[in-house]
Amino acid sequence: MPKQFETRDIRGKFILLGTGTSVGVPAIGCACEVCKSTEPRNKRTRSSAIVGLPQGNLLIDTSPDLRFQLLREGIGIVHAVLYTHEHADHIFGLDDLRLFPFRLGGPVPLYCEPEVEKRIRHSYDYAFRDEPQTHAGAVPALEPRTIGLEPFDVLGAQVRPLRLLHGPKYQVLGFRFGNLAYCTDTNFIPEESFAVLEGCETLILDALRSVPHPTHFNVEQALAVVERLSPRQTYLTHVCHDLDYATTNATLPAGVELAFDGLSIDLSL
Repeated sequence: MPKQFETRDIRGKFILLGTGTSVGVPAIGCACEVCKSTEPRNKRTRSSAIVGLPQGNLLIDTSPDLRFQLLREGIGIVHAVLYTHEHADHIFGLDDLRLFPFRLGGPVPLYCEPEVEKRIRHSYDYAFRDEPQTHAGAVPALEPRTIGLEPFDVLGAQVRPLRLLHGPKYQVLGFRFGNLAYCTDTNFIPEESFAVLEGCETLILDALRSVPHPTHFNVEQALAVVERLSPRQTYLTHVCHDLDYATTNATLPAGVELAFDGLSIDLSL
């Protein structure tokens, strides 16, 4: 393993690594205009983000597209991971963390709720077996750390979790970092979570498509949240192939636009 590595300095940035729905855009085998589009901002990998905090890079979710996303953005190290929830499109790139313990000198901390840890331990059971490995790095070295709804400190900054509902069966965490809030995979925000979101200047919010969906906000529902909170800027994420980047943006109110992969936002902590 090389002792030297290259990485982009992203301190003070919130970068959207992936802004697509669970199947990504283009979707496999789809011949729609958005999936065939040559507009780069219509190419949406599975949803994830990374935050450049004072003491390192905090990854939000391990998308199945994680390796490609980090290479695309020139990010050579992840210091810790924060999970929104346990669905496949948000955790199944976890094995791509295997390189980072060499660079960290120890396991990668995983900040998550108990249900997420349970899913990770089940799906990646080989990473938690108490048996000798054939060689260093054969499995990802991980250290789950339980979080809930209380604010906590990581990598020199405070994270404020908030509860989101993802349809009738699933609970998700959103997160606030200073004046920015990240709320993916939701179709209902409880009142106590609206209180956490009050005053945020930048809102990144789920808006899957135009027509209603049982577990995600559509555009109209997302705009109702925006109207209530009045952030300075809103980016709509977890977007499917129903929404063309330019066409949709032309219909959105001032201060609201579709997010895109690689979007970098200045972070005020």
